[in-house]
Amino acid sequence: MTSADPTRVIAIARAWLGTPYHDQASLRGVGCDCLGLACGVWREVVGPEPFPIPPYSRDWGETGPREVLAEGARRMMIEVSPAEAGPGALVLFRMKPRAIAKHVGILTCPDSFLHAYERLGVIEEPLTPSWRRRIAFAFLFPQR
Repeated sequence: MTSADPTRVIAIARAWLGTPYHDQASLRGVGCDCLGLACGVWREVVGPEPFPIPPYSRDWGETGPREVLAEGARRMMIEVSPAEAGPGALVLFRMKPRAIAKHVGILTCPDSFLHAYERLGVIEEPLTPSWRRRIAFAFLFPQR
């Protein structure tokens, strides 16, 4: 599987900037959450989602034996190590120690990323050390 052009991924992701936050939605300019942002970028970069996204809990402290987001991403994306992830990569964040990864962002530069955040909507912000150390998984969008 060949990865999509990161410049294209970033341009599509940035088109979502300013989209209001709306839990479990995925409509550019109307509303999305972090996973909805990733799904919307997927649709524009790759095409229709290969399987429906089931409802999910907003609990960032959720623990369990399965990394559901990472397992889903492995089915359709190219996994890379977080240390190798560069601009255009989808990253999954573990928001609390020992919790499963439940937040999603897209790297836009070596030191910034884009994500949908409650009350703020889709924003681009610095990938601070605090954010960087929370990255648990990284994936590349495949080429259409």
